[in-house]
Amino acid sequence: MKEPEDSVFQEAMDGVAPLKEGVHKASQRPRAQPTAGQLQRRRDAETERNEEGDRNPLTLGEIARVNPFDVLAWKKDGVQPRVFRRLAQGKYPVEATLDLHQRTLKEAREDVFRFVESSSLRAFRSVVIAHGRGDRSADPAKLKSYVAHWLSQLTDVIGFHSAPRHLGGTGATFVLIRKSPPQKETNRERHGLKSDPTQPFD
Repeated sequence: MKEPEDSVFQEAMDGVAPLKEGVHKASQRPRAQPTAGQLQRRRDAETERNEEGDRNPLTLGEIARVNPFDVLAWKKDGVQPRVFRRLAQGKYPVEATLDLHQRTLKEAREDVFRFVESSSLRAFRSVVIAHGRGDRSADPAKLKSYVAHWLSQLTDVIGFHSAPRHLGGTGATFVLIRKSPPQKETNRERHGLKSDPTQPFD
C-alpha cells in the first residue's frame, strides 16, 4: 500500500529542525577563520578568473561542510511556504536533470553554473541535481557541500531541497528556478493581477 505523500515527506524530514529562511537546515561543522595564506589564495583565484573573463561566480574556496545524510533546505525570503513545501515533496514536474557523478570539483562548478543558466533561459522552474551523498568518499560529502553552497550563490535559484527518499533522497537536490519577467506577467494575467514588483515569488 502506497504511503501518503505527507508521510513520505515527514519521514524524509525526520530529525531535521526548522531554521530561519535563507539558512541551510543541514548541520554544519564550525568554520575556522581563514588564514592569511588562504585569503591571499582566494584573492589570487578571483583575480585570475576576472582576467580570463570568467562569468562564473561560484567559488572553490573554503566553505561550511555538511554531512552525507544531511537534508539540504534553503529558500530566499519571499518564496511562499506552500511553494517550498511542494518542492520538498517532489510535486513539481522535473524539467531537467544534471548528473554530477564522476565529475571533478572544477568540472562540477562549471556544470552547475551552465545548467542553472540554461534552465533559466529555457524558462524551467523545477530541476534536479544528482550529486550523491559522498558517504563512502575519503572526503565525505565534499561535492554535496559545494553544490549546496553554489546554489545559494546563484541569483536565478530561489530555493532548493533534498529529494524525498523515493526520488533520490539526500543524494539529489530539487532546485527552484526564478521566474523570468515574461513568466511572472503571464501568471499575473492568468489570475487577473496587475504587475507588482513587490509581490512575493510564486
